Amino acid sequence: MKLNELRDNPGARPKSKRLGRGIGSGKGKTSGKGVKGQKAREGVSLNGFEGGQLPIYRRLPKRGFKNISRKVYAPLNLDLLEHAVSVGVLDGSQTITEANLFEAGVVSRAKVSGVRLLARGAVTRALTVSVSGASASAVAAIEAAGGKVEIIGEVAASE
Repeated sequence: MKLNELRDNPGARPKSKRLGRGIGSGKGKTSGKGVKGQKAREGVSLNGFEGGQLPIYRRLPKRGFKNISRKVYAPLNLDLLEHAVSVGVLDGSQTITEANLFEAGVVSRAKVSGVRLLARGAVTRALTVSVSGASASAVAAIEAAGGKVEIIGEVAASE
């Protein structure tokens, strides 16, 4: 095979519509845009404009509430924590803090107020973890393995 023999697969590049090529083409003269007016012009199609009628987005009532001071927590499950320690990304002999988790890349820092420990998976070694929040079952699982959970944030230990 030579470079000049390379071709796209059939149908990979559909043929473009040939507009304004005479009435016999079916897309001649106005190219399917109708006649005159704002919408026949290129690049003008007002989104949400209903011809002077009150647009639907203004007719409908506002709903809901957006709490601007809402705290978002990055989830950290026990299986991920156990894996990070066993691989050597985190030091299991020291207290594992949120700063350690962010540095190691175990938890993403994007738009989060802290880390919340959740109970998916299991822990086989005694770990000391210092996080903003933890579920009751996650705390129980770590304490059952001989470890300790320190809660530094405002999230209560509830499931």
